[in-house]
Amino acid sequence: MEQRVGVVGIVVEDRENARKINSILSEHNEIIVGRMGIPYRERGISVISLIIDGSTDEIGAMTGKLGSLKGVKVKTALVTK
Repeated sequence: MEQRVGVVGIVVEDRENARKINSILSEHNEIIVGRMGIPYRERGISVISLIIDGSTDEIGAMTGKLGSLKGVKVKTALVTK
């Protein structure tokens, strides 16, 4: 499978999903190179950015699970390695 490198942006509007999000990210830690999370208190949201390196199937599995959570928005930008 072809490997991709990219960035995943996650906007969390519902903090009740924090435990589920962390669980999903832990399940897929083998494709996560780096992670930064910032609470944006003025807007009542949190923003997480991930640097990822994996196959499109691995990345899609992770982002699909994240995107299915209520109050979680996910965007991905990938390039071929």
